[in-house]
Amino acid sequence: MPEFNADFRERLEELVRWRRDVRRFRREPLPDGLLDRILSVADLAPSVGNSQPWRVVLVETPERRQEIIRNFEVENLKAKGQYSGDQAQQYARLKLAGLRDAPIHLAVFCEDNPEQGHGLGRATMPETLAYSVVGMIQTLWLAARAEGVGLGWVSILRPEDVTATLDVRDSWRFIAYLCLGYPEEEHLDPELERHEWQQRTLTDERLFRR
Repeated sequence: MPEFNADFRERLEELVRWRRDVRRFRREPLPDGLLDRILSVADLAPSVGNSQPWRVVLVETPERRQEIIRNFEVENLKAKGQYSGDQAQQYARLKLAGLRDAPIHLAVFCEDNPEQGHGLGRATMPETLAYSVVGMIQTLWLAARAEGVGLGWVSILRPEDVTATLDVRDSWRFIAYLCLGYPEEEHLDPELERHEWQQRTLTDERLFRR
């Protein structure tokens, strides 16, 4: 059992604080082998019944990337329509994706009926498969940050369109579209806080006792 001393715990908290959702990327490619190393760390994430239901698609084809960008632009325009007045103008100023500049695009799916794990732990809560995939993504995020690589989660997409664009198996459920690359700039505070969209609240506001 390794010893995780006070210095390690402090660095771990620092890593979590600097994780950040990145939307502004430099276009330079990652060094050979770095993405594989990050993914190998992410693959250590826990999963229900040890099922490892995540399926990761490296999106490299320019035509498919352009379809994803088009998907985002259409849905982003729709999302803007949900707001009015100053909030709509503020939304329009936000940069919500780094799709055009990020050198790495990853689409992450959940295999909804994996043979691995033999169904253990998910009979009453099948959604734990998707939760397991999200846990892997968080591990991936931290592993990337530890290597100086930024990650941005693009959620303004139609899942069915992404699935069709990438031509994946019917049993795969879309969970996340991720952009990875070296950040154009570094900030400790979240971008949405910096642009006064939403401030973080205190932990005790989300802690309830029964």
